[in-house]
Amino acid sequence: MLDRVWVNASLCTMSPRDGRDGLGIIEDGAVAARDGRIAWVGARRDLPTSGAEVVDLGGAWLLPGLVDCHTHLVFAGDRAGEFERRLAGATYEEIAREGGGILSTVRLTREASEEALIEGALPRLDSLLAEGVTTVEVKSGYGLDLPTEARMLRAARALDSRRTVSVRTSLLAAHAVPPEFSGRQADYARLVAEEIVPAVARDGIADAVDAFCDTIGFTAEETRWVFDAARRARLPVKLHADQLGDTGGAELAAEYGALSADHLEHASKAGLRAMAAAGSVAVLLPGATYFIREARMPDVAAMRAAGVRMAVSTDMNPGSSPTRSLLLMANMACTLYRLTVEEALLGITRHAAAALGLQDRGALEVGMRCDLGVYRISRPAELCYWMGHNPCTGRVVAGRDA
Repeated sequence: MLDRVWVNASLCTMSPRDGRDGLGIIEDGAVAARDGRIAWVGARRDLPTSGAEVVDLGGAWLLPGLVDCHTHLVFAGDRAGEFERRLAGATYEEIAREGGGILSTVRLTREASEEALIEGALPRLDSLLAEGVTTVEVKSGYGLDLPTEARMLRAARALDSRRTVSVRTSLLAAHAVPPEFSGRQADYARLVAEEIVPAVARDGIADAVDAFCDTIGFTAEETRWVFDAARRARLPVKLHADQLGDTGGAELAAEYGALSADHLEHASKAGLRAMAAAGSVAVLLPGATYFIREARMPDVAAMRAAGVRMAVSTDMNPGSSPTRSLLLMANMACTLYRLTVEEALLGITRHAAAALGLQDRGALEVGMRCDLGVYRISRPAELCYWMGHNPCTGRVVAGRDA
């Protein structure tokens, strides 16, 4: 027995059908739900008769609910002052080495209560939801000590009790070296591996463990300590990799079977091939490329050649990607990185879900969670074409209006 049926819509299923494109377009289609899952999808003329509630979408386009698979949504304060400094010529790396950057946000976040972190995050989350996002990943990483990292993760977990959205959390304690460990990076990495990861795993407040392995981040050896701890805790891993230089991050992510490696502006072709073999998703973050004026772009051609799945995300954070729009990131992925419309839309749906290890969403297929985005557009390319325009007119999460 069906619960609800959506009709009079064109479907962008994100599931290839009959050899057609990867968008899986069905004109004049219908989607039916039962118990929060998709129970039927196809052409409206083939819709089975049922007593379900019928929702007429008036010719809109229906997509899977969007997935923002890489955000730093929970933090305190902002870094507008550093933005002014960069406009005057300072580099992101220079500011970080002077104690700014991540550490300036750490100071403010350590002072914030859990409720203050939640209240600060909600307006940022609301911007994503307004565009049709139904699943969002939230990282810690602005605490750099166990109490604050745990507080950030609890705040992130609480967001889905304040809004209708599915939240996944990632522990990113290995984001930077806190001031109390200045000059002792290896000691801090051991603390993350030996104390913070096990404690967070015991509390069940993280779905994955992330780390920043780069020229101003942690070494490959230090990252291995953290990832080995994640393995012992039976938590999957993700990696900020090769953003500012090729430090072998893509290869390291593949070695550990990471759900994803993110940024990848300097990743080697060998690293990308290793990721493809391991099934790790490449998460592209054009907002960061744009905002810090990074000249080097990810090697999308090499990713295609290797067969690496590409996701696209906001990287919403106060320092290098202060964006609140996943649709704008789809536009930037096309204009800056030369993704096709098909690649960009798969990147904010099916492949973004895969980057979180979620196989139950990101496409309109029978058995998937009934997470939907409703858009008043004439063709899917408009979602990547318009800048500063939001055509989303509705969201459905687990079969119910959100």
